[in-house]
Amino acid sequence: MQGCRLRGAEPMISTSRVLQKLPETMLVLYMLMMGVYSFAPQPEERTVAAGNCQFLGKHFKTDFKVEGEPVVLKCPQVQLWLWESVGPHINVTWRKNDSARTVPGEEGTRMWVQDGALWILPGLQEDSGTYICTVRNASYCDEMSTELRVFEKTEASLPFISYPQILTLSTSGSLVCPELSEFTRNKMEVKIQWYKDSVLLDQDNDKFLSVRGTPRLLIHNVSAEDAGYYSCAVVFAHAGTQYNVTRNIELRVNKKEEETIPVIISPHQTISASLGSRLTIPCKVFLGAGTHSTTMLWWMANTTSIEGAYRGGRVTEGQRQEYSENNENYIEVPLIFDPVIREDLNTDFKCVVRNTLSFQMLRTTVKEAASFSWEIALAPLSLVVLVLVGIWMHRWYKHRTGKTYGLTTLKTGP
Repeated sequence: MQGCRLRGAEPMISTSRVLQKLPETMLVLYMLMMGVYSFAPQPEERTVAAGNCQFLGKHFKTDFKVEGEPVVLKCPQVQLWLWESVGPHINVTWRKNDSARTVPGEEGTRMWVQDGALWILPGLQEDSGTYICTVRNASYCDEMSTELRVFEKTEASLPFISYPQILTLSTSGSLVCPELSEFTRNKMEVKIQWYKDSVLLDQDNDKFLSVRGTPRLLIHNVSAEDAGYYSCAVVFAHAGTQYNVTRNIELRVNKKEEETIPVIISPHQTISASLGSRLTIPCKVFLGAGTHSTTMLWWMANTTSIEGAYRGGRVTEGQRQEYSENNENYIEVPLIFDPVIREDLNTDFKCVVRNTLSFQMLRTTVKEAASFSWEIALAPLSLVVLVLVGIWMHRWYKHRTGKTYGLTTLKTGP
């Protein structure tokens, strides 16, 4: 009987052990499930990967390139700092608008993506078109398009593929060979050949100087004859093949703007105004034949700018006006009170003008206009008195003339 009781207790003992280990087993299963869940793709990632990208529109700039040369299109919505900070977490792809295929991400074909930019080497005329750059990460995706035009290298294409740059007559300035960073990034020294109208420039003279190690061409004493088309060229090597990278520049020469000493011709020293009324005081400056662009004109209240003194906007500067009269230049900035209040009567307003040759100011004060003027009130009375005096004098003269005529007649009678 005792043995039977011991054998009957064994199932009870094994069951209690299982119940004791059940929490540990459930904890292990829970940890396994969380691990699998953490490595599984999340719903946000599946949504972005499905192609729900926000289209940001078309980039304002069109790239004009020359056939047979390397072409690099930069993704328009990606800035340089973005690549340096979170570049590894961003995926950039390119495709042409008329094709659903994306450009391969690695080198080995004529088109590839490198550091987010689309490389085409060499560019062909049939590469012209609209390209779409797609930028995505785990939770965001956007797209933007950019336009590419590849031209044959002819004189007829120069107006389209040239970068306009401006220098001033009779000064020294420099031309800059643009958009070369992708082709000179790993070079210790950049060697650039400069041409004018397809003729290699002699850089040993006093007129042109290619600044060593920079993409600049210095031009001394710019003349009207220096205007025209320039080109700069560097050599770029890729996969054992050398390519010329040229940029065309259209130089425009502007006349040197001459400055003159400005003269403030208004306002008057005092301005009369009624309290509560709107008042405009113009500050007018005479420039003669001088230029508007280098002359600054503004108002001050005591020692503070108008904007700083009247933050509520009761007193403001009006819009600057530039105009000419009889071939002479003027600028004008009005000071506007809306309305005039009593504290304005104790404020020192100054019109200030400045350029590289002169600094001037003219003070003006606002005076309260008289509400009653004896001169105005007595003007009608004075007119009445004058009329009465005139009538009296007329009658007196007429009466005196009559008496004289009677006396004359008496003396000459028979």
